[in-house]
Amino acid sequence: MQPIITAENLSKVYRTGKIDVPALRNVSFTIESGEFVSIVGPSGSGKSTLFYILGGLTRPTSGHVSIDGSDFSSLTDSERTRMRKTKIGFVFQRFNLLPTLTAIQNVEIAYEISGRKEPLDRAYLEHLTQLLGISGRLQHRPSELSGGEQQRVALARALVTHPAIVLADEPTGNLDSKNSDAVLDMLLRSNRELKQTVLMITHNPEAAAIADRILHMRDGEITSIEAGRGQLAAR
Repeated sequence: MQPIITAENLSKVYRTGKIDVPALRNVSFTIESGEFVSIVGPSGSGKSTLFYILGGLTRPTSGHVSIDGSDFSSLTDSERTRMRKTKIGFVFQRFNLLPTLTAIQNVEIAYEISGRKEPLDRAYLEHLTQLLGISGRLQHRPSELSGGEQQRVALARALVTHPAIVLADEPTGNLDSKNSDAVLDMLLRSNRELKQTVLMITHNPEAAAIADRILHMRDGEITSIEAGRGQLAAR
């Protein structure tokens, strides 16, 4: 089976004045379809840079990323944008909700801009919002929601398009333990029940441990790989 994500010799160098600052150093790994993988490391380890490259939001200085067999570097800007809209759901630490729209409108607009021809599956949307515990908050604007509710709306927005891949960057970073547990549980359910591949970036080892595999990063490199609770439970 072909991996759904392949990173090959990824490097990223930022230039500050006359100084080159390496953020990634020849990072390579693969993720199989249906896996839940966490990437964990301290601040400055290169996790977020890797996230943005894997999502096609920025280009590496060198190396290649393939998503479902398509090399990002060979795609035009419009093709890269379409790939992000149709195959990837993004969850960020900052919720990035549109403040003038209600919760349900924030979710619906993600489906509208994905370019899908089929109408939004309202039954699936209702199921999704019930799973996330936000079905009673859908007519509220972001300013009227708690941080945990806003993140769950952001998660619904990422999942409503049925993406093959969910990329989550510190999805529990701004949440208390109760809301963190709710978001992590939903990411697990999207992986196990909806068969989505999940890649989660986090600095929290406890959150990372729910995955099938954990990739540890430091100084722009993957230093070790270990089995998470998901893989251990399957044995």
